[in-house]
Amino acid sequence: MPASYADHRAQLKAILLAWGMPADNAETTSEILSWADLHGVDSHGISMVPGYDALRRSGRARMDVRPTIIKQTPVSALVDGGGGLGHVPGHFAMSAAIAKAGSAGVGIAVVKHSAHFGAAGYYSLMAARQGLVGMSCTSASGIQVAPTFGKQARLGTDPWSFAAPSADGVPFLLDMATTTVAAGRIRNKANEGLPTPDGWVLDAEGRPSNDPLVAKENGGLLTSLGGSPENSSYKGYGLAVMVNILASCLSGTTLITDPMHTKRPVGMDIGHFFMAIDPNLFRESGDFQADVASFMAALRGTTPVDPAQPVMVAGDPQWKFAETRMANGIPVGAGLMRQVRQIAQAAAAPWLLD
Repeated sequence: MPASYADHRAQLKAILLAWGMPADNAETTSEILSWADLHGVDSHGISMVPGYDALRRSGRARMDVRPTIIKQTPVSALVDGGGGLGHVPGHFAMSAAIAKAGSAGVGIAVVKHSAHFGAAGYYSLMAARQGLVGMSCTSASGIQVAPTFGKQARLGTDPWSFAAPSADGVPFLLDMATTTVAAGRIRNKANEGLPTPDGWVLDAEGRPSNDPLVAKENGGLLTSLGGSPENSSYKGYGLAVMVNILASCLSGTTLITDPMHTKRPVGMDIGHFFMAIDPNLFRESGDFQADVASFMAALRGTTPVDPAQPVMVAGDPQWKFAETRMANGIPVGAGLMRQVRQIAQAAAAPWLLD
């Protein structure tokens, strides 16, 4: 049975509190995780709980840390995430970028010594909700992707997001992995015992596979966006490198190609990048938002191939998911639900999803 948004978020917060996370941090983290599931980004919501539990138990993600600014200027901030989950450092850093954009017109914040921060789109949308252009991206912990023409994994899913405010109140929101699909979507297939579609996974020898466990447990690879050199996978590869330059090289985070990236004894060292731009630097107030709304309306008005499937722009599927799931509840697969219940019981957290 689907869980209501309120119960879904309360369950996540209860587990985080039982893990020792401070109440305000648990509030922010559960909000970001539930936002992902509410908006159909099922790879970055409650399905992350088993992975976060493993990080917590191994000491790879601390629950009690507070992000701090260790270097800043009127337009920039370098944030130390303290080796905790990345949601609070991400929220803290994008809030700093937004504040700096409010006074200087542009703000950039980068985070080091962090862990997985959830859905990148949440942070870009923070800026768009304030009338700003927002960008965010993050390096990854998992080394799962080979460069084009390579056989050895050297990169992660390395997601990137962009958001812009619109005069009609419906922001443009692009949130994408630089792989064909996010790793979480493959994990979700494995949780439910389902095969992956063609083009998502390669085995350890670089051959196509439909077995999600090949990528999860048996040395397989995810494909760069494009899927193959013939289909321009160099574009996804190039975007992944761009993400790592912004998120890791700017922040001083351990590079994913460094052997020590996955061997830190305490905490993780993932890097995040956030940027906020005030369009009033260039346009009269409201003109930018009006153009964004006009542009998106023209794109949506394109004659579709199939009248039953209208043309959309980035963000439209998420808003539809949110409307439906707020009314009817958030679905959670049976296999995942069992895992989350066991984790809650082990942590002595109350179970709220029955």
